[in-house]
Amino acid sequence: MIHAFQYLDHYYIYDAGSGSLHESDKATCDYLRHESGEDVDISYITTEQIKEILSDVEGLKEQGLLYKEEVSAYPMKSDEIKALCIHICHDCNFRCRYCFADEGAYHAQRQMMSLETAKAAIDFLIKNSGKRKVLEVDFFGGEPLMNFEVIKQTVYYAKEQAAKVGKRFLFTTTTNALLLNDEVIEFFNAEMENVVLSLDGRKEIHDAIRKSVNGKGTFDLIIDKMKKFVSMRGDKSYYVRGTFTAKNLDFSKDVLFIAEQGFDSISMEPVVTDLPDLQIKKEHLDTVKKEYENLCEAYLEKYKKGEGFNFFHFNIDLEGGPCLSKRVSACGAGNEYFSVVPNGDLYPCHQFAGDRKFYLGDVKQGIVHPEIREKFKNSCLFTRKKCKDCFAKFICSGGCNANNYHFNGDIDEPYEMTCEMMKKRIELAMHILATKKALAQE
Repeated sequence: MIHAFQYLDHYYIYDAGSGSLHESDKATCDYLRHESGEDVDISYITTEQIKEILSDVEGLKEQGLLYKEEVSAYPMKSDEIKALCIHICHDCNFRCRYCFADEGAYHAQRQMMSLETAKAAIDFLIKNSGKRKVLEVDFFGGEPLMNFEVIKQTVYYAKEQAAKVGKRFLFTTTTNALLLNDEVIEFFNAEMENVVLSLDGRKEIHDAIRKSVNGKGTFDLIIDKMKKFVSMRGDKSYYVRGTFTAKNLDFSKDVLFIAEQGFDSISMEPVVTDLPDLQIKKEHLDTVKKEYENLCEAYLEKYKKGEGFNFFHFNIDLEGGPCLSKRVSACGAGNEYFSVVPNGDLYPCHQFAGDRKFYLGDVKQGIVHPEIREKFKNSCLFTRKKCKDCFAKFICSGGCNANNYHFNGDIDEPYEMTCEMMKKRIELAMHILATKKALAQE
């Protein structure tokens, strides 16, 4: 299938089968949209123009760059586990209103993971990783740095055990940055492949939601620590992750504010919550889409000035990136990726943690509910029927299992709000890709 669309005075045609993006003129774009069943006026297009359009289309079809047959074979998924999200701490020194994890407690007792359980999690991963040589661990919370010593010892243990069997680990930590200090920074820069820092943007926006235990804003407590960390990070990966809510639908200002603080790798995610004053609702969608456009234009202006930064949702690789099989497989949660909570219980991912309907087993016994794993293993792009006629399907892969379940009761039922935002971001990412390519050729 193809997707023809306009952004400002640019016209694009994306072929889902081949992953090819073409810039076109208005007549070609409108004609192909009309032929795809859209209600588009093509009365201005002459017969001669239509002949030229059809000739161009035929040429691209022969090259496999337009109307290419889409892959339809269900993916063969491995039973080899590649990654764990280790909930090193179910407690937090923040009390963020929108927290899906119940302000760090996951609707249960606040607790720390013991070193014994963390080591058992590493042993479980190595034992079940099959022929995989590179394994991944994400230290998560709550706030992981509240259990920093166990993080350190777990990393050292994992490296030691992996070396014995010819494997290696990549580590990531997600933190609110409150407990960042010189010791933590030195350790992170030595051992962490990636570090995710939480910041929602402008001080007044951040402080309205991300409060400390005593109910006060936390912006002033963390901003200098984050800047110091990034200044010492060198060329190693990190990103600053923010969340926008109905309270800051002008979130492009928060992304740009974060960039102006010297952070050049940024993500800004729509909140996932049922709190009525924070939830992104259908009536907000037009505003949200327009805000992504505002961010796109500001992003390109900065890029042209040599002040560019990476914004996660504007990064798109149509030529490389994940292979098609991986895109069809969709999220690996519940099959090749699991979360481990402090007592050692296993869940499909961090957003299912604590929900006993999704309890898989534990790190000592292993998987005791294979039927749950089987459900996630069998889920893929093709089991998500609403994705069938969506141009974004091979990029989006059908959305987040947890969001789909929490809003629609089914991991295979895409969440409409996420879909709409994703499609808009993808169109803008394609425009950015084409613009950058054109600038490089000037």
